[in-house]
Amino acid sequence: MTAETANRVDHAKDVTVGLLDELFRAGGIPQIGVRLWDGSTWPKDRSAAATVNLNHPGALRAMFLPGNELGLAEACLYDDIDIEGDCEAVFDLAENLAAETSGWRVKLRAAKDLLRLPSDGEHPWLRAHGQTLRRGPAKLSGRSHSIERDRQAISFHYDVSNDFYALWLDRRMVYSCAYFQSPEEDLDAAQANKLDYICRKLRLRPGQRLLDIGCGWGALAMYAAERYGVEATGITLSEPQARLANERIKAAGLQDRCRVLVSDYREAAEEGAYDALASVGMFEHVGEEMMDTYFRRAYELLKPGGVFLNHGITRRVTDTPHAGRSFTDTYVFPDGELMPVGATLKTAEEAGFEIRDVESLREHYAMTLRHWVRRLETVHDEALKYVEEPTYRVWRLYMSGSAHGFARGRLNVYQALLIKPGARGVSGLPLRRADWYQEETREKPGRVKQ
Repeated sequence: MTAETANRVDHAKDVTVGLLDELFRAGGIPQIGVRLWDGSTWPKDRSAAATVNLNHPGALRAMFLPGNELGLAEACLYDDIDIEGDCEAVFDLAENLAAETSGWRVKLRAAKDLLRLPSDGEHPWLRAHGQTLRRGPAKLSGRSHSIERDRQAISFHYDVSNDFYALWLDRRMVYSCAYFQSPEEDLDAAQANKLDYICRKLRLRPGQRLLDIGCGWGALAMYAAERYGVEATGITLSEPQARLANERIKAAGLQDRCRVLVSDYREAAEEGAYDALASVGMFEHVGEEMMDTYFRRAYELLKPGGVFLNHGITRRVTDTPHAGRSFTDTYVFPDGELMPVGATLKTAEEAGFEIRDVESLREHYAMTLRHWVRRLETVHDEALKYVEEPTYRVWRLYMSGSAHGFARGRLNVYQALLIKPGARGVSGLPLRRADWYQEETREKPGRVKQ
């Protein structure tokens, strides 16, 4: 290293430490440590739940100069920084930073210092591998929430690799909130609980017809067909999902009463043919402008007296939607939209549904996401057989941030039980929730004989 280079690095270190002192001087960043590119730490001698590694002298510039969450995320994805330890804990740092830099004077002062840091080392992974990057930011075309554009959005998120998802999901590959009997319960059991809970809420019986909208790899359709004897159809816009789901259905010997089709909910046929509908973890893709179409189509597909369980993530009504391109919209769920639960229920009622039950599973989703993150981290090396490092980091960062959001209450997930009223208002539902919550009130489900 030449004397000029050494002086440049020392200068960058002084600026970096000064920025850290300035940005976090008030409340500090409890449980978070920072390790600089030369191995030194800030603050010194602090035990931390997580450590943010600054991988080169311009790392803070890459993180903060863009001035938005997308810049912070891309600094992590493309190796300006990496995170050791509890990734979820880093989101406390982000909240602290937002509070400390809310004034324009602070932002202006910080920007001047950030510009003093070198830019030639930014995004090391992208510089080394950018020409061969298999998956970058989402680039969709067409009218928002048209069927074709929704296909592109679903493909971007779900067609990463079936094998990648299989590494860290439960054995049934359920990619939605689990239902835990206790914090100690394992993920396989909790996901089975959730599938059974949905079937009990829908009061499924042998011979009925179930449509699972946005069925993923077919776990709910298979469970309902096997345990409750229904004729189950799942629909998804992901061809790789449908292919694997039908392979699993055939291997389980359920092909006589279970199938998965590549179809949009707007293309679903057989109006008035289904006794029950379920939509679990798909509603986030619908979009506000299509909410009315979504609920009206569900209403048309049900028989009179039919039941619809809509399970989806929501935002708080007091929070305004994110302005500009967010990390999630760019790298995770393009065109995804979260709406307040009140708005969704209002639209469902306007479509003709009667609202019978609404249940929050917020804490369950925080626990589910933490399971997924831990499982993903343990298979890091194997995951890189199927995806590149930035893609692995997308999922680690996204799921850790989501766990933080659910734990803090900024995100929620609700199961809404809706009915299409039968003749003279007969619902056919029980008087008490015990029918759903207490398994002993009904015969414990077992495999239906073929």
